[in-house]
Amino acid sequence: MKQKKIPTILIIAGSDSGGGAGIQADIKAASYFKVFATTAVTAVTAQNTLGVQSIFPIPEIEIQKQLRSVIGDLAPDLIKIGMLGTKEVVDCVAQEILPNKIILDPVMVATSGDKLVDEGCIKGIKEKLVPNSYLVTPNSFEAEILSGKKISSIEDQEYAAKEIKNLGAENVLVKGGHLYEGNNLVDILVDETGKSIQFKSQRIDSNNTHGTGCTLSTAIASSVAKGIALEKAITDSISYVQRGIKNAPNLGSGNGPLMHFDV
Repeated sequence: MKQKKIPTILIIAGSDSGGGAGIQADIKAASYFKVFATTAVTAVTAQNTLGVQSIFPIPEIEIQKQLRSVIGDLAPDLIKIGMLGTKEVVDCVAQEILPNKIILDPVMVATSGDKLVDEGCIKGIKEKLVPNSYLVTPNSFEAEILSGKKISSIEDQEYAAKEIKNLGAENVLVKGGHLYEGNNLVDILVDETGKSIQFKSQRIDSNNTHGTGCTLSTAIASSVAKGIALEKAITDSISYVQRGIKNAPNLGSGNGPLMHFDV
């Protein structure tokens, strides 16, 4: 094995034809943080700023081949998981990637509101991936599904994070999204010790937020792969996403992507 000169991550996620989310956003974010991104594509979506028009799942055998190809040769320092779609894909991924260090972004619903997973997938994520994750990064809607707790306040957000941690995750970051205090969004981390940490950031009124969840989780994964402590990795990544929204390229007729470069 050659001596690596750059941190490497493996991204397991779906392809977004519009380039704003999924694998495309992940690669851009990793590149910004000077981390080499390898990939395993789980689904091909027809998608743009207006929504998701179709989803074509990749057969599990092909996902398995991608995972074995990358892990067997390129030895990623960390694995980031995004959209999986079905229980069968969850089973396949869990079988192939453990016990690697995992950051799980449990993608269930697109920013547009389109559902991206089935019930079996949700059950598989809770039972097989959450308990083996270094960090889980659900938004409020996904946290409601994983915790069974309706989130309508920051206190609910913290409770949900603790409930998800009780499923076995080492750290849980519940993103505020639609919850905010004054002009601030609040993301809450429950860390490995059980301590709750709030990350406050400016709320930006924007119609260019497509792919923010994918981008944030990959930014955190990239920083952690470089050896940066989790709390600082989250702080830096939130700042990166904020700059990306402020400098968004304003593409499409709907909810557009953020800017991943030169921010």
